[in-house]
Amino acid sequence: MDKIFLRKSTNPFDVKIALASSKSESNRALIINALAKDNSENLQNLSTARDTQTMIRLLQSTDQTADVIDAGTTMRFLTAYFTATNQNKIMTGTPRMCERPIGILVDALRTLGAEIEYLAKEGYPPLHIKGFADQKSNEVTIRGDVSSQYISALLMIAPTLPQGLTINLTGDLGSIPYIKMTLEQMKAFGVSYDANWEAKIIRVSPNTYQSTTYKVESDWSGASYWYSIVALSEFENTKVELLGLKENSLQGDSDIVNIMSHLGVKSTFTADGVLLTKIPAETSLNWDFTNCPDLAQTVAVTCAAKGIEAIFTGIESLKIKETDRVVALQNELKKFGGDLIEVEKNTSYKVVTNQPINSSQSPITIATYDDHRMAMAFAPLAMLTDVTIEEPNVVVKSYPSFWDDIKKVLSVEY
Repeated sequence: MDKIFLRKSTNPFDVKIALASSKSESNRALIINALAKDNSENLQNLSTARDTQTMIRLLQSTDQTADVIDAGTTMRFLTAYFTATNQNKIMTGTPRMCERPIGILVDALRTLGAEIEYLAKEGYPPLHIKGFADQKSNEVTIRGDVSSQYISALLMIAPTLPQGLTINLTGDLGSIPYIKMTLEQMKAFGVSYDANWEAKIIRVSPNTYQSTTYKVESDWSGASYWYSIVALSEFENTKVELLGLKENSLQGDSDIVNIMSHLGVKSTFTADGVLLTKIPAETSLNWDFTNCPDLAQTVAVTCAAKGIEAIFTGIESLKIKETDRVVALQNELKKFGGDLIEVEKNTSYKVVTNQPINSSQSPITIATYDDHRMAMAFAPLAMLTDVTIEEPNVVVKSYPSFWDDIKKVLSVEY
């Protein structure tokens, strides 16, 4: 399937959506469960996303080469896991995956005693994990303003190290909710920690993970696209209930509740999840995405389509994702009169639009850049105009049932 056509919404809707499970929670639970040496079926509601299925496959594989395809989380978590479990592995992935940096994590693992060799460009996959015989240090220093996945990868292996681990974070702290998610999931498996966020120090003593039953929550990242759909719907009586979400979530992307309250969506938590209804939107938005960078694309599209001028900060990490998401957003927003303009270099960006989108601009064709979030972030435009999404299968990375769910509110043609 090289493209999918979404016909403009012509009716209000009132639907329930059984959201995909959280990829972030699933991947952490799989690593912790493996470190607990538990092969039982005690993990419930695991994500069907390709990234998670890749994690499951590689944890079970005895092959020396671990090909993560395009799964950045899987690459980082398994690099630490295979090191801590003293496995001889070659880590590789797609050409784009091999352009995404991993040097900060490898440097930290080498400090702890790992023998790791780069097989091509220094600081990037592919790499060869050769062994981890003795722990040489119980302390590492790592930047807090880079991918939180490096920190989470180290935290999850920390209790299995003979001396435990102290992580000193430097600079600004980004994506703290993802680090806290990791720590709380570790706690669910019986491991305690000491985190001093002001001093930027996290300590984990040597310990043993305990087998436990763990149920994964639905995915707040996936929920964000439905928030955008409600925000862009032209019908005031539109309603969507997203099932399986918790009000007190471990996921940083649950911040979409607060963001979208400014953009025209009210959230009411129910016994089964959260009900989305329309409310008046504000005329501007100023938001720091440091703790929820995966929401930036969705919010940018929503603001541009509604004619809401916005200032974004904390989106620096978008440049090293599945694609350079800043450039991709700039290219695609321009197709309906919007743009993402850099205000201060690598610091702040302005979302602008000439006017709110309307059906006279139909059809709009969106390129996806091998990036699942580009496809899903732009799909809600079909509330206002006909949209063609190129290479729509990219959604399998995180939300495989996305197009099937979209059919509940839109006419879809392949």
